[in-house]
Amino acid sequence: MNLAAYVRILARGQGRARSFTQDEAREAMTFMLRPDAAPEAVGAILMLLRMKGETAEEIAGFTLGARASLPAWTGSRPALDWPSLAAGGSRGLPWFLLSARLVAEAGVPVLLHGWNSHRSDGASVRDALGPLCIPVARDTADAARHMDGTGLAYLPLEILSPPLMRLLCLRDVLGLRSCVNTVLRMLNPGGAGAAVQGVFHPAYREIQRDAARLIGLPRLTVLKGGGGEFEHHAAKDIALFGLRDGTEWAGQTGAANIRPRRLADAPADPGALTAVWEGRLADPFAEEIVLSTAALALDTAGLSDPWAIVRTLWADRTRSAA
Repeated sequence: MNLAAYVRILARGQGRARSFTQDEAREAMTFMLRPDAAPEAVGAILMLLRMKGETAEEIAGFTLGARASLPAWTGSRPALDWPSLAAGGSRGLPWFLLSARLVAEAGVPVLLHGWNSHRSDGASVRDALGPLCIPVARDTADAARHMDGTGLAYLPLEILSPPLMRLLCLRDVLGLRSCVNTVLRMLNPGGAGAAVQGVFHPAYREIQRDAARLIGLPRLTVLKGGGGEFEHHAAKDIALFGLRDGTEWAGQTGAANIRPRRLADAPADPGALTAVWEGRLADPFAEEIVLSTAALALDTAGLSDPWAIVRTLWADRTRSAA
């Protein structure tokens, strides 16, 4: 089969078109990632899926096809997978990066990965990595080495998989997001047994949960977060979807007893991230974002009493601040 055959499955017409099976989706992704894939067919598949709405089986199949294209992972594997794919225009500072540092300091190796469009104000995820001493990996082996050393690494999508990066960037050509965004959240390149995922559109919470169950991920937490990142708005009680030991699970975040604010109302100066981490700036709202997000991540990784862990680590953080 070639890509035209997969276009026909989705576009035969009323009463004849259907969704991909999981195996068909895996095969279609394999073809789409080839350097000789017809761009017209790739675009047709992605936009037909957007019009139809993706199923969990399709996302699971695409994810498995995408994983099969990745370089072999060598070295230590992460305990927690943390994708980051927000463009940055609809959120404030990436406070979740401080949460990831807390999780790593709790002894849970974290792999951050993805792509983040750069903001002109210096407040993007990529801009914050250096000041927060989060190493950017050169390849998968380098990511494993950093996790062995600091428990934390960021692996850029354009380094991990140029073909997947090419599919993601079709948004600039087509003018619309595609299921590639969801697949990249599901990618889990290091094979972690637990993952946290943010969504921008609430409908994807259940799709990502169900797709993760189909591909055998044991533990997952998905929430609607700022800009689509895994980050808890501390003043809101937000619905959670996911898996615990491979079984469907749901919960609520709870809300801190603080004045309701927008994420963008937290400190906006990029330097506030390091200032809060180092204890030079006190902002209760920002701190609750960091702590509640870290506690959710530790719970996902299977640690008991995560709130006690993050509060202790937060109180002690200035001793290890870089």
